[in-house]
Amino acid sequence: MKKLLFQFDTDTHPSVFDTVVGYDGGADHVIGHGSLMPENVTALVEGAMFTRSPKDKKNTAIFVGGSNMLAGQELFTAVQNCFFPGFQVSVMLDSNGSNTTAAAAVAKLASSGVLAGKNAVVLAGTGPVGQRAAAMLAQEGANVSLTARKMSRAVEACNNMRLRFGVDITPIEAFDNDARARAIENATIILATGAAGVELLTADQWQYNSNIEMIADANATPPLGIGGTDMMDKGNLRHGKIIWGAIGFGALKLALHRACIAKLFTDNKLVLDAENIFALAKEMA
Repeated sequence: MKKLLFQFDTDTHPSVFDTVVGYDGGADHVIGHGSLMPENVTALVEGAMFTRSPKDKKNTAIFVGGSNMLAGQELFTAVQNCFFPGFQVSVMLDSNGSNTTAAAAVAKLASSGVLAGKNAVVLAGTGPVGQRAAAMLAQEGANVSLTARKMSRAVEACNNMRLRFGVDITPIEAFDNDARARAIENATIILATGAAGVELLTADQWQYNSNIEMIADANATPPLGIGGTDMMDKGNLRHGKIIWGAIGFGALKLALHRACIAKLFTDNKLVLDAENIFALAKEMA
């Protein structure tokens, strides 16, 4: 029986990246639907869950994606609200790589040193990856701060993660590189999750900071988020700090994404979100 992955995207066009990884993860067919929201998803979910016998339902799964994480969370919940005993399929949330990218980055940091009790700063952390990574770092026992160019956006992101995960994250307004340099003065861990091609720190703003132990940068588009690092860094030691570049931990992100897709087809009752995706990332790291 064919393994069918229905890609439910909150954007107009379903992500090509997610489509490719869906196939690489073992789906025989990936069927994409764009512009989805809680109000228009019910018929699609019912089509997925009513069409196969109980023993065959594991061969149908749903992947929720899109660039907006909050919209993805709402769609993810709406999909699950359609299920009832005996009628459900496995479902995964990964809006804009929010879970797999964040989990891979934090898992690699965790494999490189102790996170509990450390001061971690997530630079430009209001996007999907930054918010989820901040929550994962906090769950690992780090004291986490999150920066944004506007305080209102930082506060909103921290509140979102408090509501979703029950963690306390400190918002910091940091409009430019100098402000971000001040934000990391006492940091032991830095994770950069800014927009592609935007440098958040210059090399001399972190290289001489003796407090910093580990750095990860999720940006693979030059200029990198953290100047003086390399996108290929895989736990490399630079100026006494352990560095993970976007490609360096990206191999785990892709492997994790593929593994999660494969896992969806092992059962029809799986719900893959941040917690279990992060747990799998730590095992794989």
